[in-house]
Amino acid sequence: MFHTADPKEIKSGKVTDVYFARTLEVLKAKGIDKRVRAEVFAKTLPREWPWAVLAGVEEAARLMEGRPVDIRCFREGSVFLPWEPVMEIKGNYADFCVFETALLGLLCQSTGVATKAGRIKIAAGERMVVSFGARRMHPVVAPVIERAAYIGGCDGVAVTTSAELLDVDPMGTMPHALVIVMGDTVEAVKAFDEVVDKKIGRVALIDTFNDEKFEAVRVAEALGGRLYGVRLDTPASRRGDFYRIFKEVRWELDLRGFKDVKLYASGGLDEKEVAELRPVADAFGVGTCISNAPVVDFAMDIVEVDGKPLAKRGKWSGAKDVLRCALCGERSVVPLQNEASRCGCGGRLESLLEPLLKDGRITARLPKPKEIRELALSGLRGRQL
Repeated sequence: MFHTADPKEIKSGKVTDVYFARTLEVLKAKGIDKRVRAEVFAKTLPREWPWAVLAGVEEAARLMEGRPVDIRCFREGSVFLPWEPVMEIKGNYADFCVFETALLGLLCQSTGVATKAGRIKIAAGERMVVSFGARRMHPVVAPVIERAAYIGGCDGVAVTTSAELLDVDPMGTMPHALVIVMGDTVEAVKAFDEVVDKKIGRVALIDTFNDEKFEAVRVAEALGGRLYGVRLDTPASRRGDFYRIFKEVRWELDLRGFKDVKLYASGGLDEKEVAELRPVADAFGVGTCISNAPVVDFAMDIVEVDGKPLAKRGKWSGAKDVLRCALCGERSVVPLQNEASRCGCGGRLESLLEPLLKDGRITARLPKPKEIRELALSGLRGRQL
């Protein structure tokens, strides 16, 4: 019905670049089955981002579950840097070569979305950020997009199915369609107030027909204390100075005693606009720039064959570890089994690559999305865009 791969096809290795299938054919024909160590890392990040948030690990684990391989990996939600191997796979190459395409796809897209969400969250500071971008992507991957957005830093998601998978309540206000069909902003808000569950905050969309400040005052006077907030989704062709529009709406509401009414911003926002609006907006709905985030260009390269270091040009051969000082936060990529246990500052060095699979069995605890999000937010503290 839809142009998507069946999970069984992905799990069986059919979703693969054909040259991996031909490689497996050659290896089998020649009776070659060497044990290798391969690592996943990104040399650079999109648009010169200095860091990224790893996502897609749980799906990667499920993909490789049952295959006779060992995997070490950063925890999902971890912040990583260019050139740091975030995952290592060890096993007979023939047992996992056809899965490289799917494995990278799972990690590349989710990591890009999670990272963009993290950047938006930094720009928003303590303000709420809701993912509104599912409509920009194929609906089959909406839960993937919104899970990554949530664990990367978004406070909520809009799609019902995604929210159920995340065990959170879906967030949203009202569409322009409701206002247009009802014929008037106040009538639409009053109808919403009469019909929708009272536990849902009443947030009115105020840019459909008339000037935002007048519509804000109208809906506030119509609903009184029941109005939780107003949302400005002003189209760019009518926007002018969006910051000043927010200031104007805030002034008019405050002047009439509606100081508790929150102001929501949406409509084609990115990090720059979110940061600019943060002083005047209480929450942000961000869509396209998160769901359409550039993928992180992970590569998977063999670095060891039958126990001997071996890699292609431009890549460092041999098994590696990524260490971080628990005291000063200094990070380094070192040969595996490096004996250094203390940083120069005296702090304890901890490995960021942790066991994920052992002989195809998932050995790590796969945390819930809320826990992954907490890890990501802790890693984002103090980060610069």
